Amino acid sequence: MDFSLMKPVFEKYKDEPGSLIAILQQAQELYGWLPTELQSHISEQTGIPPAKVMGAATFYAQFRLKPVGKNLILLCQGTACHVNGSAEIELAIADYLGVAEGEITEDGLFTYNNVACLGCCSLSPAMMITSASGATSANGGNNRVYGKLTGKSAVEVLKGLAEEK
Repeated sequence: MDFSLMKPVFEKYKDEPGSLIAILQQAQELYGWLPTELQSHISEQTGIPPAKVMGAATFYAQFRLKPVGKNLILLCQGTACHVNGSAEIELAIADYLGVAEGEITEDGLFTYNNVACLGCCSLSPAMMITSASGATSANGGNNRVYGKLTGKSAVEVLKGLAEEK
């Protein structure tokens, strides 16, 4: 693995105690996930014990320990979304993609995960799609929220993203 991308990150945080979370966030943004060898490199470069690096990476839900597709679908399963049909949407997404939750599609384009809440209950049922690589989307950001979904409309969103590739 090429760790050269991390050099500016280590330089930025070299004199900042308590910067492990920020370093892990930037590492994930650069590499898309936090493989063990990257965590070991972070430990070596910062002097933070490997167990502490792994502890932070496994404790916080924002960190990914497995690779994901180019587009990470976060499907809200909070109360409002559940009551308004998120189960139907999950079935439609899984059927369209041909994968189970947490798996990558064969073309590497999508992974979907259920999340407890996206915090946009007024849009329920909702999903967020983020570029796993940290690259920005055509609309200028790497997080796109879609609300008031049905199974059919969720699949239409995914078809549109597949055409963008």
